[in-house]
Amino acid sequence: MSTISWDGHKLKLEAGKTLFDYADEFQVRLPTSCGRTGSCHECIVEVKAGMDSITPLNSNESFLSENYRLACQATVCNNSESISFAPLRRRPQILTEAIPLQSMALDPLVIKAGEKVLYEGQVLDKYRGRLLGLAIDLGTTTVVIELVDLEQGNTLAIASFENPQRFGGSDIMHRISYDGGPFQGELHQAIIKGLNHEVREICKKLGFRRQEIYEVVVAGNSTMRDLFFNIDVQSIGQKPYKSLIENEMLEGKRESTSLIVEAKELGVHVHPQARIFGMPLIASHVGADTLADLIAINMEQKNEVIMLVDVGTNTEVLVGHAGRMMTASCPAGPAFEGGLIKHGMPGCEGAIESVRTVDGRIEYQTIGDVTPQGICGSGLIDLLAELRRENRMTPKGVFDNKAYELSVVPEHGITFSREDASNLAQAKAANYCGQFIVMRKFGIDASKINTLYLAGGFANYVDVTNAIEIGFLAPVAEEKIIKVGNASIQGAKAVLLSKERRNSIEQLVRNIEHVELETTPDFFEIFVEGCQFKPMPRATFEL
Repeated sequence: MSTISWDGHKLKLEAGKTLFDYADEFQVRLPTSCGRTGSCHECIVEVKAGMDSITPLNSNESFLSENYRLACQATVCNNSESISFAPLRRRPQILTEAIPLQSMALDPLVIKAGEKVLYEGQVLDKYRGRLLGLAIDLGTTTVVIELVDLEQGNTLAIASFENPQRFGGSDIMHRISYDGGPFQGELHQAIIKGLNHEVREICKKLGFRRQEIYEVVVAGNSTMRDLFFNIDVQSIGQKPYKSLIENEMLEGKRESTSLIVEAKELGVHVHPQARIFGMPLIASHVGADTLADLIAINMEQKNEVIMLVDVGTNTEVLVGHAGRMMTASCPAGPAFEGGLIKHGMPGCEGAIESVRTVDGRIEYQTIGDVTPQGICGSGLIDLLAELRRENRMTPKGVFDNKAYELSVVPEHGITFSREDASNLAQAKAANYCGQFIVMRKFGIDASKINTLYLAGGFANYVDVTNAIEIGFLAPVAEEKIIKVGNASIQGAKAVLLSKERRNSIEQLVRNIEHVELETTPDFFEIFVEGCQFKPMPRATFEL
């Protein structure tokens, strides 16, 4: 009898089922954002044996080579040979570095008093030799945690990992939809289990006890944060896109959108009475991660106008100074993180991360200096800029000689198509609209921005010259652009270590006005303009 196996587990092989169907039976969580239609390219598996028992590659899988398949498209056609498969495991390039925090008084809520551990005066435990805390940057794609010594203020360990919720989709809207279905609660359990695993590993490596961790500060966008706290997120996916917690505050039922619960309530493996503090949300999709960015750049003391752009599947834009700020969320989608692009991929080993043209020939650099497997976001921005520079593509994404597809790395079959350009144009337009509309509503243009802070892992690797040339970033003078890395984790750490910084965030939130981009009267015209690969107007708002 022919079988199909995964990780030593076996089932009877039956024709007509896809590898995704079998993954369900094995209870293997494969990521998907397209409803298993083959368009999102996320459910890649490695077929280790039995290719002859599976249908041939179809058009949705033309970007794959060797023994890799999309689980939703690979259908068992006969039982001539047993099949063995495994999910593709890519370790993303996760940015943990950030600008150093400015000096501040070390004044955490958790303190030692005699031989007791207190949290705001309440006894939590006897003193075991350490007071530890966790800062968490809970991203849609990746998660970063810092273990912090609350007595000395220094970081003891940093860990990063791919967000284990990816099986629910690559962006927040798909995860909201997934959590509203028959598997509600699985996304919450996935992130808690993933966090607990990392905490155990860190403590084991350092010889610490997890019970010595007495506070956890969580920064994430509205959906990620509320999923972590096991709060229903369906309202965030529907107009006016507000969380249950934000609605409760607007109704006067609470004073803040921040959350505090005991670790035992969420099943987080630290001290059972440790407090889990969810940083406040700003509004709608603009969440606690953006607020953490503001803490990291010391926004409370900014008297000149700055712009903050935190690039991701959802890009957040903020313009202003300490007394007045405007912000918006831009649903850019996964295109610049590899989704919807035929040879696109996340920033993992083998991804082309930079591109330049030399004498009409494309030269590239891959992450890890290995054979190219695809192109990640920074490489795609470079490629678009080079194609425009060489006049091989019009601002509207039409290729020279009206070709449908261009060869990028012919020796490895990596191409770039008109459809790829179209998907990137729409993702870029979302970023364009956010920056353009918020600046205009604030009453300034790019020439009046004193500093542009670029936050997040993706932004850290972007060539700003190329990003400006294709209209991905506002045309701020390059000497005014500062890459601040993973500012969110730094902001969470500051809140963990300082009562003053924690108290300041509530006032900071009250000074921020949320801009709903889609309600802008000329939003569609701006979006269409933003779809073109050309610079944003430098000192005028005339389109």
